[in-house]
Amino acid sequence: MQKRIQVCLTPALLPLYDLTNSIVVVIDIFRATSSICYGIENGAKAIIPVASVEECRNYGSDCLLAAERDGKVVDGFDFGNSPFSYTAEKVKDKTVVLTTTNGTHAIDESKKTAHQVIIGSFLNLDAICNYLKTQQQDVLLLCAGWKNKFNLEDTLFAGAVVHQLKSENYFLDDSSIAAEDLYILAQDDLEAYTAKTSHSERLKKLGIEEDIKFCLNVNTVTSIPVLVGCELVKL
Repeated sequence: MQKRIQVCLTPALLPLYDLTNSIVVVIDIFRATSSICYGIENGAKAIIPVASVEECRNYGSDCLLAAERDGKVVDGFDFGNSPFSYTAEKVKDKTVVLTTTNGTHAIDESKKTAHQVIIGSFLNLDAICNYLKTQQQDVLLLCAGWKNKFNLEDTLFAGAVVHQLKSENYFLDDSSIAAEDLYILAQDDLEAYTAKTSHSERLKKLGIEEDIKFCLNVNTVTSIPVLVGCELVKL
């Protein structure tokens, strides 16, 4: 039977999809999934995504607690979701509990019914695609968006995955075709193309342009974070 690739452009649309035979790739390029991929690559024992700040705060002192809302670190937490907080010096052999505005919400929504949940970013693009090619399940690329609305950078990454997988005889839905078309427009200069995104503008106002540049690096890590129980660990 032919496998399918679908792109869900926002978590608000997720109830329209049947995930029971799908590997869901959660995408939050600026910055949660980029930071998660970087942290797992740098030896974090596990990253536990939680939906709320309160849930994050309730974890014990043996964990690093990371909370971000509206691009800023929440007061009283060790750090937020800047990839520069997920270096080996900070996270190796540690468990990080993480809550973010968009990314952890998307993970929380998809884990309820998905066959498997993995984490994608430009940092591990090839690793994600090579893994999916070996699997028999359908693929759902879930864009975390911004507060349940569409965003451009997550859709571009979804398009990059479609671009690599479409030759493998998948059936593509319309949003996959649209995402790939956008990626083809942007692929030669991702930084310039994403400079016009609203999220990029939001982060620039916070003075964190370096985070944006970092999150657009392609294939700098090989780890794939996978959700096992409530923890993201290395596949």
